[in-house]
Amino acid sequence: MNRFLSLDNSLQLLQNIQASSYPTTYNPEKHKITLLDESQLELLHFRLPITFPPPGAPTAGPVHYVILLVQSGNCAMGYFEDGENLHHKVFRSYMVRKKQGKSQIKHLKTKGKSRAGSRVRLGETIEFFENINERLQVYFEEYEIHRIAISCSKILIPYLYNSKVATPFDKHDERLYKIPKHMHTPIYEVLLDANKFLQKGELIYDEGQQALVDALLNKERGSGEI
Repeated sequence: MNRFLSLDNSLQLLQNIQASSYPTTYNPEKHKITLLDESQLELLHFRLPITFPPPGAPTAGPVHYVILLVQSGNCAMGYFEDGENLHHKVFRSYMVRKKQGKSQIKHLKTKGKSRAGSRVRLGETIEFFENINERLQVYFEEYEIHRIAISCSKILIPYLYNSKVATPFDKHDERLYKIPKHMHTPIYEVLLDANKFLQKGELIYDEGQQALVDALLNKERGSGEI
């Protein structure tokens, strides 16, 4: 089961978890706390809002983060401070073969380079990722970034990190946070929707743990966002 929590109720739940006797583990890549029983078996998971620092980290000051959404030919990115979007940018590129609806990258993996249209699309792809990394570099030069929330398909990841314009972080950066949700074609509105999602807490648990969830929430049984 999945249960979404507001910021206030996420903070209350986090405090209740920390005050409980249950041992916990923290997964930085997923920004998620897992409650364990005495045998170290997993009881439930709590994905923290992105504006919450990792457990044990200093809490002074707002959390600064970048959201990066990339699909073939479309990118939306933005810089946020404590949930507020201060800057954003949307990129579009001619990367999709019109008749087949397949990205040039996927085509190259199966058919290789072909005619002029393919070369144009490949050139657009290279420029597309150079533009993305140039904007990322601006954010990282101007601001201290605490988290990097990213949604990018595996087939595009090498183009992001192998661009002639370097990405201002590597694929093993501890600040990276893979967005645990399918994102629609990246446009500004989708970027804002991703931010709203990331600002919510999320409880993930089996129905058999409902009594534990209710106790931790100090609420009677309910559903939906609290």
